[in-house]
Amino acid sequence: MSIILGFLSGIISGMGIGGGAILIPALILTSGIEQKLAQGINLVYFLPTAVFALIVHIKNKNVVIKTALVIGVCGIVGAIIGSITAMNLNNELLRKMFGIFLGLIGIREVYKGIKTKN
Repeated sequence: MSIILGFLSGIISGMGIGGGAILIPALILTSGIEQKLAQGINLVYFLPTAVFALIVHIKNKNVVIKTALVIGVCGIVGAIIGSITAMNLNNELLRKMFGIFLGLIGIREVYKGIKTKN
């Protein structure tokens, strides 16, 4: 199962969508591990997949380096704050917050799809 999860979330990551949206819930549901552990596994998984996806996107001139650097620096600060916050929340609350976040993203995408169709 881990091989399939890694492969599918790698495809999603390569598209720039974010494999964690697939990998974290899949790890929790199929492996029965807790939210914080799934998030940690996702982060370790993300590093090499992101590097290879970034190389392809830079090669295809799909990256504005200056913008990416600004966003990256701000993302590092946000990641530190988010990690500290996540470690201080209980697993059940963190899991619910992540589920709500994914639900909102899903609703937004459905709305965008309907709006674009019209």
